[in-house]
Amino acid sequence: MPFVPEVEHRQTPPESPLNREVYNTPPPPPPHLSMAAPKPFRLIQSSYLLPRQASASFFPIPNLCPRRKQAILIRSRPRLCVTVCVLMEDKKQSAAQPENPPVIIPDNVDPQISQRVAEKLARKRSERFTYLVAAVMSSFGITSMAVLAVYYRFYWQTEGGEVPYSEMFGTFALSVGAAVGMEFWARWAHKALWHASLWNMHESHHRPREGPFELNDVFAITNAVPAIALMSYGFFHKGLVPGLCFGAGLGITVFGMAYMFVHDGLVHKRFPVGPIANVPYFRRVAAAHQLHHSDKFNGVPYGLFLGPKELEKVGGLEELEKEINKRAKSYKNS
Repeated sequence: MPFVPEVEHRQTPPESPLNREVYNTPPPPPPHLSMAAPKPFRLIQSSYLLPRQASASFFPIPNLCPRRKQAILIRSRPRLCVTVCVLMEDKKQSAAQPENPPVIIPDNVDPQISQRVAEKLARKRSERFTYLVAAVMSSFGITSMAVLAVYYRFYWQTEGGEVPYSEMFGTFALSVGAAVGMEFWARWAHKALWHASLWNMHESHHRPREGPFELNDVFAITNAVPAIALMSYGFFHKGLVPGLCFGAGLGITVFGMAYMFVHDGLVHKRFPVGPIANVPYFRRVAAAHQLHHSDKFNGVPYGLFLGPKELEKVGGLEELEKEINKRAKSYKNS
């Protein structure tokens, strides 16, 4: 009779949800998932669920019944280990850490880039200061000369005891008319001359500026020549015609001063303009002129102070509002 090893019979445990959880364990929960239960949860209840390692048998057992063979195979399986990992998230620590921590760039990443940026900023400040000095000196000089000319001219007119009301009215009326008319003259000249035959000079205004001045500044000098000539003729002569000439020269001077502060200072930021930047209508004017440099409406507007009206005619009010909001955000961040 062949030798048959003694096999220990164990009753197969009844099928229950606990057994299914042991042998069909779901995957561990994802990170940052908290698990809680009202009572301690035991995955392994008794030792018979995990069979112990039996001594290995290397000889054939032909006469064993199928149930005994199955028992031997079960005893020879490796022990099943079940590990449950529960990750508890610290809410206080996660709340203290920002979602997007700021990226700190060390100062010594590229010294050459830092040096170039510093040189560019210094050059920019120097250019703005140079243009600011020129703008302040020219504004102060022209304004003081215009005020003194107006004062002495009317003082001389009233020396004889008679007040020339018609001449005074003509001077003030033509000064206002010349200031308004210069807007329409600048619009026509900008489109018909500066963007046509004089584009070689005006092109410097549509390119990045190198230095405190540009070739386009010559147009400001050309407009100052007739203003000085008209005011000089009206200052040294008496009568209605000299009074009208004096008023025309005064209006051109006022327009030129306003154009310099709004166009050069507010729009292109060649020098600080102070409280002028807080005037709502001047903000619309600056945004409208910025659209002229974007070429979205074939160069419209060509004027400056009536630029929003030009955009309204071509249906550009929506783009104007976008540009106003964009400039307002950049002005707050600067």
